[in-house]
Amino acid sequence: MNNDVKIEVQTNKKIHLVPLDTLEGFDVRPGFYEINGATAIPGGVNFTIHSNQATSCELLLFHRMEKEPYAILKFPEHYRIGNVYSMIVFKLNIEEFEYAYRLDGPYEPQKGIIFDKTKNLLDPYAKAVTGQSVWGEKEAEEIGYKARVVRDDFDWENCKQPLTPMEDLIIYELHVRGFTKDDSSGVEFPGTFAGIMEKLPYLKELGITAVELMPIFEFDELRDRREVDGKTLLDYWGYNTVSFFAPNTGYCASVEYNREGNELKRVIKELNENGIEVFLDVVFNHTAEGNENGPYFSFKGIDNNIYYLLTPDGYYYNFSGCGNTINCNHPIVQQMILECLRYWVIAYRVDGFRFDLASILGRNEDGSPMSKPPLLQSLAFDPILGKVKLIAEAWDAGGLYQVGTFPTWNRWVEWNGRYRDDIRDFLKGDYGKAEAAANRITGSSDIYCPEYRGHSASVNFITCHDGFTLYDLYSYNEKHNEGNGWDNTDGSNDNRSWNCGAEGDTDNSETMKLRKRLIKNAFATLICSRGIPMFLAGDEFCNTQYGNNNAYCQDNRISWLDWNLLKENKDIFEFFQYMIRLRKTYRVIRIDTPLCTNGFPNVSVHGIKAWKTDFENNHHYVGIMYAGRSEDGTKEDIIYLGINTYWEKQRVELPELPMQLKWKELVNTFEEESISKKEQLESEVMEIEPRSVRILIAQ
Repeated sequence: MNNDVKIEVQTNKKIHLVPLDTLEGFDVRPGFYEINGATAIPGGVNFTIHSNQATSCELLLFHRMEKEPYAILKFPEHYRIGNVYSMIVFKLNIEEFEYAYRLDGPYEPQKGIIFDKTKNLLDPYAKAVTGQSVWGEKEAEEIGYKARVVRDDFDWENCKQPLTPMEDLIIYELHVRGFTKDDSSGVEFPGTFAGIMEKLPYLKELGITAVELMPIFEFDELRDRREVDGKTLLDYWGYNTVSFFAPNTGYCASVEYNREGNELKRVIKELNENGIEVFLDVVFNHTAEGNENGPYFSFKGIDNNIYYLLTPDGYYYNFSGCGNTINCNHPIVQQMILECLRYWVIAYRVDGFRFDLASILGRNEDGSPMSKPPLLQSLAFDPILGKVKLIAEAWDAGGLYQVGTFPTWNRWVEWNGRYRDDIRDFLKGDYGKAEAAANRITGSSDIYCPEYRGHSASVNFITCHDGFTLYDLYSYNEKHNEGNGWDNTDGSNDNRSWNCGAEGDTDNSETMKLRKRLIKNAFATLICSRGIPMFLAGDEFCNTQYGNNNAYCQDNRISWLDWNLLKENKDIFEFFQYMIRLRKTYRVIRIDTPLCTNGFPNVSVHGIKAWKTDFENNHHYVGIMYAGRSEDGTKEDIIYLGINTYWEKQRVELPELPMQLKWKELVNTFEEESISKKEQLESEVMEIEPRSVRILIAQ
C-alpha cells in the first residue's frame, strides 16, 4: 500500500477503496492499532487486541448463543505490529454475531506463562458481554463468555454534570438490585437501573447529592452458586469483575443487545439533571479468574504474568483476599485501567469512582508498597479525569492500611475507617473515646493535614455495605451470618455494636425507643462532622439485614430494602431529611468561612466546661462549635453540637455569646419529636439527657 492510501485510512476517507485481503471468505485489511477492543466503523468492524508473549491470534465469530464459531479468522502475521494484532472485517452486521479470541504461545507455568490455544478468551476491552442478560439465569452453561460489538447512539442533549464541590457531597451508597428488588419498592422494573430512575423523586426528597453504586461492571452472579438451608446463594455484591468496560446486563430492565448501556446512561442523565452525581464502586484489585484453581477466560490467556502479581514460582499473590491480585503498576495494566476510567467518564458521564481495596493499586510487582505509585499519579493528573472524584478505600486484605498516608497528590480522598471505628466506640458509651471522637468530628486533622488537604480529605461513614446496617448496629451484639453457610465464621467480629439490651427483634418499647435515639445520634454526628458524609441506603428508615454483617451472597430479603419500613419509621426518615437540610443550610458545618466578629474560631472543641476538653475524666461528652460568616456574608452562623454518650443526664456549660445572641435549640434526640422549634435556652448552662445529642444555634 502506498502513502496516499495510508493518509486516506488515517483520515477515515474512502476506506472502502483500500485494496482488501480475503480471509476465510471475509474481506479484511489491517485495522486501527491504537483503538483497543472491537469498534463498529462504516462498512465493518475493527478488532484490536495486544499480547506481549503470544505467537499467534485467532478471531472467533459466533452466531448468537451458539457454542461453536461459524468463522475462525487467524490474524495474518503482517497484521501484527509490535505486540498488537489489528484487523478490520468488512460486511459484518453487529446485530448478528458475538466474538472471542484464541491466543497461542509458550506454556511455562513456573514463569506464570500459561497460553492455551484451545481456550476461548473474552476481549478485555469488551463493551458488552453475552450469556446472562437475565439476572440469575445463565443462557447456556457451556457457551462461556463472549463479547458483543456496541454502538453509541445515546443523546445526552445539553446535560451538564453537577460538579458538586467536595465539601457539599452527601453520598448515598446503594446496591442496584437490592435498592428496588423487593415488592415493597413499588417500582415497575424492580432490581434494575430503571428502578433507580423510578426512585428519583425519593432521592430528591431525601436530599442526598451523590449516589455511589456498588459494582456495576459485568460480573457473574452465578459464580459459586450454592444452596444453604433451601436458599440459593449467589455472588450478589458483584466484587468479582468479569469485564471492566461493560455494564452488568443483569441490571437492565430490557435486553440491550447492541446498545452501549443506554438504560444506565438514562439513569445517570436524569440524576445529573437533578443535581445528583453518580459514583461507581470499581474493583481493580482482582478479577473473577481467581487463582490457579479458578476459571481461565480472559487475562490468564492473554498475558497472565503481566496482568497478575505472581510469586517467583508462578503462583498468585493474594492481597485481595479473592485469589489473585492485579498487577496495577505494570505499564500495560496502567494503560488499561486509565483507558477504562476515561471510557466511563466519556461514554457514561460518571462523576466519580470509589476504588475497592485501593492500597493494592499502589503495590509494586513484588507486592511491596510504592511511595509514588505511577498508576495513582496518572489517575490524579489525567486531563479527562480532571473533574472526577477519586475515592480510595485505603487498605487491602494483605494488611496494608493507609488511612491518612494514601498517596494523594491532593486529588484523592479516603474512606476513613478510623472515623467509623472511633465514632462507633464513642456513641455506644465506651470509656476514653471522647478525644478520638472529637478529632474525627472536626475533620481528622490528626490524620489529614488541613493546610494541605483541606477539610474534605475524609469520607466519613458509620455504616456501608460491608458490616451492619445502622439499625443492626444498635440491635445486635454479635454477627448472625449463619445463612451464608460458613458456620458464622465469615464477616468481621470487630463490629463495635450494642444491642441495647436485647439481641435482635424485641417488643420492648423502651429498647426500641433507645435504638431509634442512637440511630438519630449517629446520623446527627455524621452530618455535623467535617469531611464528606456517606451512609448506606435504607439506614434512613431502619432497614435491617437481621444481624448479617457480610451479606455478599444474599440475593433475598436479607439484602433487599424493605420499603414498608419507610412508613413504619417515618420519624427516622424525616430526621434524616432535616439533618441533611441543616448541613446544606449552614456552610460553617462543612468548611471554614470568614471569621465571626466576636473572635470565635471556625472550629472549637468543648467538654463539660466551655473551652475545656477535660477528656481524661471520661465524661463521655463532646461539644463542637462551628462559627463563621454565612455563605452570602450577611450574617454570622454559630452552631453547637453536644453529644452525651453517658447513661445519665449531664449539665454542660456552653460558650458565652455576645449580648445580642442567645442559644436556641434545633435538635434534641432525647425527645421523640427530635426536631425542635428553636426554643431559647434560659441560660448558658444546658442539661443534656442520657445518650442524646442536642444541636443549638446562636440567634
